[in-house]
Amino acid sequence: MVLMGRHFLAILDTPVDLPGFLIQKAADLKKRPADAPLAGRTLALLFEKPSLRTRVSFDVGMAQLGGRVIYLSPQEVGLGQREPVEDVARVLGRYVDAITARTFRHETVVQLASWAGVPVINALSDFEHPCQAIADLLTIHERFGGFRGITLAYIGDGNNVANSLVLAAASVGLNIRLASPPGYEVPDQVKQAALGRAKMTGADVKFLNDPWEAVRGANVVYTDVWTSMGQEAEAEVRRQVFANYRVTAELMAAAAPDAVFMHDLPAHRGEEVDPDVIDGPRSVVFDQAENRLHGQKAILLWVFDRL
Repeated sequence: MVLMGRHFLAILDTPVDLPGFLIQKAADLKKRPADAPLAGRTLALLFEKPSLRTRVSFDVGMAQLGGRVIYLSPQEVGLGQREPVEDVARVLGRYVDAITARTFRHETVVQLASWAGVPVINALSDFEHPCQAIADLLTIHERFGGFRGITLAYIGDGNNVANSLVLAAASVGLNIRLASPPGYEVPDQVKQAALGRAKMTGADVKFLNDPWEAVRGANVVYTDVWTSMGQEAEAEVRRQVFANYRVTAELMAAAAPDAVFMHDLPAHRGEEVDPDVIDGPRSVVFDQAENRLHGQKAILLWVFDRL
């Protein structure tokens, strides 16, 4: 089947200028909503994991662009269990115009893209969360008016969110320091790709183990849960490993005076972040959550080649 449109599977796969382009388009859409450019189009939401922000923002975003959404729960499809991934992809490709997939394994998203014949968007896999990174950087751009000279400190697990965040930051010239416990850093593949992008854009990218070193003077402090979905058996071990990586008021005080706090949600208050930080005046987590809508509208228009 001939692919109509483009996939958005990982920041790692994108041209270095694409994240910045999508962020600018998302900002434009937030100010001036598009007039139903996706009328008559149908998006399938194919989820193996539950979601609040991802499901609602894609559903509302597609509606605002004039299209419609069909939600498919894990029980309805059973990817790779009830039916092979390639069969699900080929069937959906005959019914819908694009697929947004939220999966446990990144390989599942890649398989869907290989077989569907329509654009596939990664709404979260174990390797990347690229839609979140676009919303995150849109939030930073709004707050500081750009990326040059701004430093983001990410504290915690080198997970899918961290992978997309460091690659996107390096792509737009945003300085970023990641502090993770030894053995929990982002993969070498991501490190090397981020450093390569940074050479092109002038971003300063550092991979550290000390959260205080990462936060010192930073404009943005970002963290994520210590235990992601599918890692529940590791929860107690991770609590011990990450105990010194909690974002507290004391840690925030080491950042720049204008520093903001970010978290992709859901958050575990009292674990990776203290309540007085995430619910305090420096927190922009709900601006960040709102921007999932605008970022994903830009992604939808891009995969349909309407930008």
